[in-house]
Amino acid sequence: MLIAGPTASGKSALALELAQKAGGIVINTDSMQVYRDLRIITARPTPEEEARVPHRLYGHVDASVNFSAGAWVTDAGKVLAEARAAGRLPIFIGGSGLYFKALTRGLSAVPPVPPEVREAVRARLERDGVEALHTELARRDPISAERLKPRDRTRIARALEVVEATGRALLDWHREGLPPLLPHGEFSALFLAPERDQLYARIDARFETMLAAGALEEVAALAARKLDPLLPAMKAHGVPGLIRHLRGEITRDQAAEIGRADTRHYAKRQFTWFRHQLPEFEWMAPAAARGWVGTVIPGRIEDANPESRDSGSGPSDHPGMTSD
Repeated sequence: MLIAGPTASGKSALALELAQKAGGIVINTDSMQVYRDLRIITARPTPEEEARVPHRLYGHVDASVNFSAGAWVTDAGKVLAEARAAGRLPIFIGGSGLYFKALTRGLSAVPPVPPEVREAVRARLERDGVEALHTELARRDPISAERLKPRDRTRIARALEVVEATGRALLDWHREGLPPLLPHGEFSALFLAPERDQLYARIDARFETMLAAGALEEVAALAARKLDPLLPAMKAHGVPGLIRHLRGEITRDQAAEIGRADTRHYAKRQFTWFRHQLPEFEWMAPAAARGWVGTVIPGRIEDANPESRDSGSGPSDHPGMTSD
């Protein structure tokens, strides 16, 4: 079972209810909820929720790790085997389209980049600037350089890291894909699609709740580690603005507005990405999801109601401040 949707759409509530009714394992499919440093600001399930049903791949990666979709697929394959061996329903839930695409379509076979190579490229990026690295990439991997914007620091560094580590261009690795864990026909897939205005209002309302639950303190602890700002965890929605506030550059209200705006924009991109990249997902309003799940697993989720949970109150309702 695959349950996707934008931030604050009710997917976490639906997955939890389904797992309780059907004896399932909830498997994180969100690129930011993997980080143990960011429980609050990425809306990870609470310890109480995790105790109700098995949860996997939540908070198992340190923020200093440049975790990738490929690494996630490797971990997800192990959890999928675990669920099948135990006779439990695997429920993949999240908002990261690339993770779902890797799960159902496969992924390129780019090998892990050694930390020393990554650190060397990042050091050159800071020392020489993104233009110099783009020029070097154009010489060593002209196809990638042409496809990337000259100011795209993250992707330029990534492409150059791959060339440095493997001696091959990124596109070469993309041609040698890994097979999907769940081929077509082996899963049911749902995309929760609330009304846009309601969703955006919910995202806005929940940011203060997140701050009240300790998000600022969580980000302060992360900032104190002085990690590479290009690491994925450092770019989770809400994190950059709150770090600027902690440095005294902007007010708390300004940081909160940046976080709210970034999350609204991300939710909009999630709608667009899933519509064009994963048309096999069935779209429906959260209120209709209970009936849909009931047709997939008849009689197993009569009480599930995604509108009654994940709707904006309490410490378990932090907005899904993720970056995909």
